[in-house]
Amino acid sequence: MDTVTGVVCPFCGCLCDDLEVTAEKGKIIGVKNGCAYSLTKYLNYQKERLPAPMMRKGKEQVQVGLEEAVERAAQILADATYPVLYGWSSTSCEAQHLGIELAEEVGGAIDNTSTVCHGPTVEAFQELGHPSCTLGQVKNRADLIIYWGSNPLQSHLRHMARYTVGAEGKWRKGRDDRTLVVVDVRKTYTARVADYFIQVEPNGDFELMSALRMALRHEEIEQDAVAGVPVEYIEELAEVLRGCYFGALFYGLGLTMSSGKNRNLDAAISLVTDLNRWTKFVMMPMRGHFNVNGANMVFLWQTGYPFAIDFSHGYPKYNPGVTSAVDILNRNESDATLVVASDPAANFPRKALDSLLGNPLIVVDPHRSATAEKADVVIPTSFVGIECEGTAYRMDGVPLKLKKVVEPPPGCPSDEEILRRILKEVKRLKEGD
Repeated sequence: MDTVTGVVCPFCGCLCDDLEVTAEKGKIIGVKNGCAYSLTKYLNYQKERLPAPMMRKGKEQVQVGLEEAVERAAQILADATYPVLYGWSSTSCEAQHLGIELAEEVGGAIDNTSTVCHGPTVEAFQELGHPSCTLGQVKNRADLIIYWGSNPLQSHLRHMARYTVGAEGKWRKGRDDRTLVVVDVRKTYTARVADYFIQVEPNGDFELMSALRMALRHEEIEQDAVAGVPVEYIEELAEVLRGCYFGALFYGLGLTMSSGKNRNLDAAISLVTDLNRWTKFVMMPMRGHFNVNGANMVFLWQTGYPFAIDFSHGYPKYNPGVTSAVDILNRNESDATLVVASDPAANFPRKALDSLLGNPLIVVDPHRSATAEKADVVIPTSFVGIECEGTAYRMDGVPLKLKKVVEPPPGCPSDEEILRRILKEVKRLKEGD
């Protein structure tokens, strides 16, 4: 029986790094300090695994050797005129780096899952900047926490306990030292424990933030209510925000995927900027997949752009709404797709999905998924942070090293290794042409 300490959990953007994982005879039997999601992932990672590389022959997927699957995947990408490479948010930075190189080699488009979640966040940060800090600073200093359009008690289970209202920091010792504000369209589990709950009308976030900015400047709001919130509540909240020592705004898809999108984030950044005239205030997106932030970071390093990158002209182009995966598929412009560590068949719009499934499809993933069931080539891999090492970026931009805890099943190399082999084969085929 072996116990590995200081394990980083590869589930959500919190990347909790204090887990203790116990394994016996190559199987994980216990996890200490993990949340319910973490426990489920570690104790059930062996379920629903892809048994072996598969290729579609006729209407059936048949088992093949790894080398044959890699060669077929490389052939599809090399022959494609405009392939799409999608996913990348649940794998390592090392694999993401190879994905960029592969996209450039085949002259395709590469996109990660932030295109359908926190894409507006990234675009707004590029336009207006990002007033942020590390989660450690929030833990030690913040006396006011806002969750806007986010419900961490059900989405990021240890976020509040480790970093915000329940955390014991150097200067803030716990719940009694902090004020919790929740802004949401319904009374969530997180809202039930808040000191202030502001129930905003659906799609009314921009208007509420604009009213808050007016209240901060003591400007008159000539209405009884804004976005369903009485003006007196808005003015009271403005005084609470202005009077804190250190405030942190955490927001989720309730802000990025509601009406307004980028403009909501523009208003949020402007609100935080205004608050810094009186106090210290920061903001941070609640990232979902454990390395979606890493995907944005790596794409930025390699190309200058965070997602929706087009290499069809031989150099990177960035035009969200045009070069993003869903839009390319909606226009039926791609002729092949590589999906890495993602399941777009479970959440893409129907039109985009029909286009995705109408062309050769390659899936690189550890487990079965709706996308893998429809793929022409399926290559099983090992789990990053469980069966192989890798690097990931926490939601605050801090890189952490994920550990290998147990051995992967036979014939399941890492995403990094599979992509390296596909890239090598693609280059060989291109040189042959």
